[in-house]
Amino acid sequence: MVRTPLTPEERERGERLGLLLREARGERSMVEIAAAAGLSAETLRKIETGRAPTPAFFTVAALAGVLGLSMDELVVHCTPASV
Repeated sequence: MVRTPLTPEERERGERLGLLLREARGERSMVEIAAAAGLSAETLRKIETGRAPTPAFFTVAALAGVLGLSMDELVVHCTPASV
């Protein structure tokens, strides 16, 4: 299966998501947050650095729950201003 290349907007949204998650994580370790969300630390690292800019909905929802973020906050923060 060939994956369609990401658009610049998808990449930007992934970068915004990663930044928001890093900020919300604060001083807590990546391992701690990933484990609480049921993910590997490597998956969280990829999301935070933008290398996985389109994570699955349930992955994002699990991280949001652990970090105390609402899905509304994620949408507002990750939507480009031009939309």
